[in-house]
Amino acid sequence: MKGFRIVLMVAVLLTFGLQFSHAQDEEQDEGSSLENGPIDSQFEFVYEKSGNYRADGKRYEVVRTISLDQLRQNVLDTLSGFNTRAAELKATIAGHESTITSLEKKLEDTTNSLAVVTEEKDNMSFLGIAVSKGTYNAILWTVIAGLLILLLFFIYRFRNSNILTQEAKTNLSELETEYEDHRRRALEREQKISRELQDEINKYKKQK
Repeated sequence: MKGFRIVLMVAVLLTFGLQFSHAQDEEQDEGSSLENGPIDSQFEFVYEKSGNYRADGKRYEVVRTISLDQLRQNVLDTLSGFNTRAAELKATIAGHESTITSLEKKLEDTTNSLAVVTEEKDNMSFLGIAVSKGTYNAILWTVIAGLLILLLFFIYRFRNSNILTQEAKTNLSELETEYEDHRRRALEREQKISRELQDEINKYKKQK
């Protein structure tokens, strides 16, 4: 009888130990599953581990409070993480928008500077007036052509004047030569007339 009691006590202890060990394993599995994995899988795990019963023709799920609290904390932690990540993303987006705005401003300034440089390159100052490069080139070549025409005109006038001067010198030389010949012939005629007059005077004196 005593041996039967001992065997019964051992069987009861073994059964309780197995149940306790199984409960601990379930708690460890449950805690592990609630600590890892996405929220969807955690809900699925709690649903699988929950019991159920019917009352008044309705089905109810019985969930352990510790599992529900853990799941609730996990959801809150996840939402907090999402909110933190969303705030970080908003800050990043704001930083990027600020950078984009700054780059757009720099691009606008660069475009305006390029337009000014291009305009200055295409335009040139002529007598203090800004004119286009094409107009400036046209005016420049017109002035050069005008000066060249004036130069050719003065060269032509100089050559004509030189020719006229040479002709005038030639004519003057010829006129001087002719004048000298005429003066010489006139002097000779005068001397001849003087001699003839003297001869006549001498003849008249002899006749007296």
